[in-house]
Amino acid sequence: MGHTKIFPVLIVIVVAAFLAGCSQVVPPHLLPLPPEAKALLAQKGMREDAPIFMRIFKEENELEVWKAKDDGRFYHFKTYPICTWSGGLGPKFMEGDKQSPEGFYKVSAKLMNPKSQYHLSFNLGFPNAYDKAYNRTGTFLMVHGDCKSVGCYAMTDALIEEIYALAREAFAGGQEAFDVQALPFRMTQANMKRFRRHDAYNFWRNLQQGYKAFEATQLPPKIDVCARRYIVNAKFVNGAPTNASAACPKYERLPVEDIPRAPMFQEARADMPRSSVPKPPATSAASQAATSAASQATIGNGSTFGFAPVKPSVAGFAFRTNSRLSR
Repeated sequence: MGHTKIFPVLIVIVVAAFLAGCSQVVPPHLLPLPPEAKALLAQKGMREDAPIFMRIFKEENELEVWKAKDDGRFYHFKTYPICTWSGGLGPKFMEGDKQSPEGFYKVSAKLMNPKSQYHLSFNLGFPNAYDKAYNRTGTFLMVHGDCKSVGCYAMTDALIEEIYALAREAFAGGQEAFDVQALPFRMTQANMKRFRRHDAYNFWRNLQQGYKAFEATQLPPKIDVCARRYIVNAKFVNGAPTNASAACPKYERLPVEDIPRAPMFQEARADMPRSSVPKPPATSAASQAATSAASQATIGNGSTFGFAPVKPSVAGFAFRTNSRLSR
């Protein structure tokens, strides 16, 4: 009889413990930054909610995250290995070419996808004004988790969680959108010379202007598009509007002191720590394409979601649906 009375009590205790455990599960998009990342931020004098800036380098398989400090300039936080990307060096041209994009992109909170079929993701915003001027097409070009890519940059689930959290905290701190420079390689003169006969060379010379502007100032350059070109750090006479496919209005170079700064930094460029996740072995663009082709049969479009920020809570940064995204 005693056992009969105890058994229901045990069931209640087990169920209560199970429910308590479930209530403590944090969804991936609300996970806090890992302790190691928080320690590195503190070491470098960076705030968790400071604005961010990203650079992607295809050939090097690297994604860099930079953070603003109190002087408004951006300083290197960490370099993350890209698990895989698809296609070869050069821009994306059309839907279905399985090419990861190159160019200058701006990511707002509504492009963050906490329900990606690749764990977490953010949309680069392809095609941008430059891409549209060349009638380039493509949808759902993402930076996401996992290690599969059809036109995207795949970071693994563990790394996208940290990158996503950095973006989430920057939005919570007031940043409206962060810039991403998606580049074929580090655009040094030596590398440019190495690729001088490549079909994309003239396009890359245009991208190099934005790369060099950031290298020189540690400020994300102001980007406009006119005459089917990226125009870097330009001040247009009388604030004339630009049209990506039309001739450029008259402009002068924007003085460094007038380049928009983050509302916050003081420290010379520090050492560049890398993510603790081992970097995959370097591969050629051809082998990258082969890897992508082998994985495409297992990749689908999944469900569509869209997100924009609402006020952050103690649980982390929340999102609500207001547009359509995939992957």
